[in-house]
Amino acid sequence: MARFQSGLTPKGSLVARLKAACAADWGRYVRHEFVRKLGAGTLPEPAFRHYLIQDYLFLIHFSRAYALAVYKADSLEDMRRDSGVVNMLLNNEMSMHVKFCKGWGISEAEMAAMPEDRACTAYTRFVLDAGSAGDVLDLHAALAPCVVGYGEVAERLMADKATRLRGNPYRAWIEMYAADAYRRVAADAVRQLDKLNERRAGPGRFKALARLFATAARLEADFWQMGLDAA
Repeated sequence: MARFQSGLTPKGSLVARLKAACAADWGRYVRHEFVRKLGAGTLPEPAFRHYLIQDYLFLIHFSRAYALAVYKADSLEDMRRDSGVVNMLLNNEMSMHVKFCKGWGISEAEMAAMPEDRACTAYTRFVLDAGSAGDVLDLHAALAPCVVGYGEVAERLMADKATRLRGNPYRAWIEMYAADAYRRVAADAVRQLDKLNERRAGPGRFKALARLFATAARLEADFWQMGLDAA
């Protein structure tokens, strides 16, 4: 999928610039073997099941990170936006995830009782630490690889001739993140980061944001690898 251009990150947007600054790390994330096998329908089921369970635990901490964004916000508009994301994650996204996992024979009680994998702990605590030590722009830069990256992963898979949808047990997952509803979520995250950057960025700020973004992208790749290693 050479020279792929995502429609989620317009040229000149901060996310597009951050992706370009860590192109190798970003590529390892969005083109990871886990993703390729998922698109081909050849991903071992134990890998996907382990990923689903850890993603449930991840979503809990992701909700905490957006709650931190509410606290860190410097405008009522941003507080309302991020509190809306918290509500969506806790009362919509997690319910959808639980329902999806039920289809794979995984109960919420089973997921809640499962210990966090080290990859999950490393990633979620990094994001929370980035937000605690920095400001709301730092936090959203650390959050963006997940929100935007999942949309791009699905976008890439839908455009890839190697992706097999018919008979693919992971088709529902791919189509969920390729759907217009999720694309709107990802596009909103791109716009929000641009707004925050316009208000808060100054000389030398881009390099620090790029380090956060690159680290989050590497940790996302580690999350995929965690699934493969469980197979």
